[in-house]
Amino acid sequence: MATTEVLVIGGGATGTGVARDLAMRGADVTLVEKGTLTNGTTGRMHGLLHSGARYAVSDPASARQCIAENRILRDIASHCVEPTGGLFVKRPEDDRDYFDRKLEACRDCGIRAEVLSGREARQAEPYLAADVERAIRVPDAAVDPFRLCVANAASAEEHGARIETHAAVTGLLVEDGRVVGAEVEYGERVDEERAAASGETERVRAEHVVNATGPWAGELAAMAGVGVDVRPSKGAMVVTNVRQVDTVINRCRPKGDADIVVPHETTAILGTTDVDVDDPEDYPEEAWEVELLIDELAELVPILNDARTIRSFWGVRPLYEPPAPDGEREDADSDPDDPTDVTREYFLLDHADRDGIAGLTTIVGGKFTTYRLMAEDVADHVADRLGIDGRCRTDEVPLPGSEDASILDEYMDRFDLRSPIARRSAERLGSRADDVLSVEGPNPVVCECEAVTRAEVRDAIDDVGADLDAIRIRTRAGMGTCQGGTCARRVAAELHPERDVETVTAALDHMWAERWKGQRHNAWGDHLAQIDLNYALHATTLGRDRPSAVATADDLEAFDGGPPEETTTSDGSNEGGDADGADE
Repeated sequence: MATTEVLVIGGGATGTGVARDLAMRGADVTLVEKGTLTNGTTGRMHGLLHSGARYAVSDPASARQCIAENRILRDIASHCVEPTGGLFVKRPEDDRDYFDRKLEACRDCGIRAEVLSGREARQAEPYLAADVERAIRVPDAAVDPFRLCVANAASAEEHGARIETHAAVTGLLVEDGRVVGAEVEYGERVDEERAAASGETERVRAEHVVNATGPWAGELAAMAGVGVDVRPSKGAMVVTNVRQVDTVINRCRPKGDADIVVPHETTAILGTTDVDVDDPEDYPEEAWEVELLIDELAELVPILNDARTIRSFWGVRPLYEPPAPDGEREDADSDPDDPTDVTREYFLLDHADRDGIAGLTTIVGGKFTTYRLMAEDVADHVADRLGIDGRCRTDEVPLPGSEDASILDEYMDRFDLRSPIARRSAERLGSRADDVLSVEGPNPVVCECEAVTRAEVRDAIDDVGADLDAIRIRTRAGMGTCQGGTCARRVAAELHPERDVETVTAALDHMWAERWKGQRHNAWGDHLAQIDLNYALHATTLGRDRPSAVATADDLEAFDGGPPEETTTSDGSNEGGDADGADE
């Protein structure tokens, strides 16, 4: 049995943010996540760091929160944020009055907003449609949710927190009307240095439990006998093989599907849809959503009609509507069947006051952009309940990798980082570049599509062990045009010989299965040719077109042993064959 002051359940942005905040205040924190970090909603978003402009008309309070957090994250997480800027563009059929309302609302919310003519907008983004009439420029940005979440977890660990992945909560411990911990079952353990072993069940007792499980919050709360009516809503996203735009492109209209293009690293992400689902883990991934995104957004950026799409994925939003008095809806103009009408505000539920169950707090709703603020509110609440001294410092202390932005330029000079590959490595690592890139011997590129080097892969292995999916989210290896077709085996090879062949093969199988899942709805055109090429490579070089293709250590013995050793017989002759292997 383990004990801790605060048990945080959920390893997304909010959960790791809560763990970091409380650990920095001196609390003893344990975080458990049933998959890898970012396994849920955080790892399945379009990478937009909101300026707040999207909500300025419909939800000014959320808009003000977004612009405030946007500024903070640019400061504390500079190595995770690309300041792309954003455009809200108006087509001829779009409402002129709404454009003017958007502009005024942005300025009222303190969001810097500048009107561009259609010509000026196309000068900034040449692939915009010729009939775009006007645009509003706002300080949107692109953010890497994987890097940001990992940085929060790393900071939490630096301040003494225990972070456990592949650790599923199977039940909450409730005694005398109070939640006192959870029962945790550990899945396949890929990091030998972690505290628990594969298949082990552990009881973690805690003075307070934080439910930061996003769309699964209702399921977890039910383990304590309380209800949280989360409304899961799926959203589809499509990834293209290159960046068609370098600015976030939004359609300037009140609401609707398929209205945003986010440049992200070497790709662009098209989003999104908004469809209610019953189960956040089991829902249809439908081709019509992919087609809708491409068709609608090609009206803004026509080149998307000819773009190569390499991947589609879906995320589930943890929407929440607090019950209104007497069962009435607070907004009589909203449509109860339309998830786009559900507020994007976040809600902190204190189950002691709400349900008479002490020791449990749930955080639901909200947006990725406001994760730090949500975590601060939760940490304030828990600290007050437990009498923990110390104020929040997450708005001023940089995350690991962002301690000093000027260090990045110094690394460019020090390591002679003028090549695209070297520059990408330093940009990903930020102020950690010195520790990771200063290696003895060669540092070859392992993933050409994303310019990932061996040093980065080995650094990730040191952190997470043989979990290739976790290595991917830390390095982007396998996230480019080939989707791991040529690089996954190289990444897996870095696990050997420290790990046996069976472990390496299983890790590779899992990574390829995960990569294939997101390509199923994009098997046409150029990317279908890539899928065929990947199959041919795997079949001819690794024998993976046969069920028996999985190698074992015994299978490789014949290849690793080399030529037989010569032995001398009693008459002085040699056994073992001639040097050229010929028989007399």
